[in-house]
Amino acid sequence: MKNYQFIALLVVTTFLMGSSFAIVKLGLPYASPLLLAALRFILAGIIMAIVVIILKRPHPITRKEWFKLCMIGLFQTAGVMGCIFLSLRTITASESSILTFTNPLLVVIFATIFMKVRYRFYQWIGVLFGLIGVIITMGAQVELKVGILFGLLSAVFWATATLLVKKWGVLFDTWVLSAYQMLFGGLLLLLGSALLEQPFFSVNPQSLLILLWLSIFSSIIQFAGWYYLLQNSDPGKTSAYLFLAPFFGVLTGWVLLDEPLKPSLMVGGLLIIMGIYLVNRTFSEERARR
Repeated sequence: MKNYQFIALLVVTTFLMGSSFAIVKLGLPYASPLLLAALRFILAGIIMAIVVIILKRPHPITRKEWFKLCMIGLFQTAGVMGCIFLSLRTITASESSILTFTNPLLVVIFATIFMKVRYRFYQWIGVLFGLIGVIITMGAQVELKVGILFGLLSAVFWATATLLVKKWGVLFDTWVLSAYQMLFGGLLLLLGSALLEQPFFSVNPQSLLILLWLSIFSSIIQFAGWYYLLQNSDPGKTSAYLFLAPFFGVLTGWVLLDEPLKPSLMVGGLLIIMGIYLVNRTFSEERARR
């Protein structure tokens, strides 16, 4: 892949990741949080499932494999996205995106504790930067809003899902995994909507446009672009640029929702971005060895 193509696709993909927080916030007046999340991923999952069936991509064979795939959907789609959508009821899209994208920092902590993985010193410095950034970002809050807890919980679920994918991902075709984890996660979110909220969806041009954008651009195209980058470039180099996603989350929250760029948000967000970069910065040493 040529360098300008890599950069262009990387910017588009991380923009779709980060901007989805503001788009969801725009959609909440028209739908209850869990129902909107459920419709987004059920629609995206159905479309991708049809595609992988038509293309005859290899599907799981055993019940154990399907169970593992569903567990990934439980954490990655139902857990992460459910918490993100719920967080946006009480905190800004900027705050939610920053909290959610602390997940690479938590991956280091969880993998060290539960999988006995050893990380480099600069990666732990990245974790420290990120944690300080979270404290600064949220330190200006007079009250501990429930949205902050949901935002942090989304990062916990995402980190857990990342470790599950690292452990089980080799068992599945990438596109099949994406399709069915979204579909299964969407169905769990639909169940959660029925049990935990009073679901509603106002059908109008605005709500349908938001739903289609979230399903097609922020889900299918985003996943396709990200996995294509991981498969056709250095994964370490690609992952290092994940810091662009919370940057775009803050930027689109400011542009689309007029969210204030508070000093604590900017300073804390910058530290978290630096932390994410250091945690994922594996490609420099690899190049130096060559």
